[in-house]
Amino acid sequence: MSNNGSIKPHSQNSRIEVIASHILTSTTLNPSSMASEKEAAIAAAAAPPPADAPTIFDKIINKEIPANIVYEDDKRPFSALPDLQRVLAFRDINPQAPTHILIIPKVRDGLTGLSKAEERHIDILGRLLYTANVIAKQEGLDDGFRIVINDGPNGCQSVYHIHVHLLGGRQMNWPPG
Repeated sequence: MSNNGSIKPHSQNSRIEVIASHILTSTTLNPSSMASEKEAAIAAAAAPPPADAPTIFDKIINKEIPANIVYEDDKRPFSALPDLQRVLAFRDINPQAPTHILIIPKVRDGLTGLSKAEERHIDILGRLLYTANVIAKQEGLDDGFRIVINDGPNGCQSVYHIHVHLLGGRQMNWPPG
């Protein structure tokens, strides 16, 4: 941001550098990570890639970037119903809680954020939330957990591929953010 509080333009390289710094960051809880998430969201909004450009999540789905995968729908062929997209879940590289897992659809289908949801996305949105519940049980989060979907620059979204954050393993605070 500039001194007057306005968002200054960032290049695509700047956005990649911020996201890359997340990949290279230690996986311990980092108090300054909230600021870097905000910086990544601002950079992503200032220099958005084309809607069909691969995201870091697409690269994880395609196994081009390693991830600690904790859940993947079975490998049987996709249903004949196109709305039943499959999901993938992996540990966040910059965890905000002892358990911090990202749950993503394997196919974006124009669903870059929750504000882009259309009626045709109802099934995948439900599947993402149901999968969060399955993973919470798998992770032993019996005392509760939090689900977060960041949307747009003010919502601190830094990757424009809809994703659900599953946070748990500690007492959450209210209000968030």
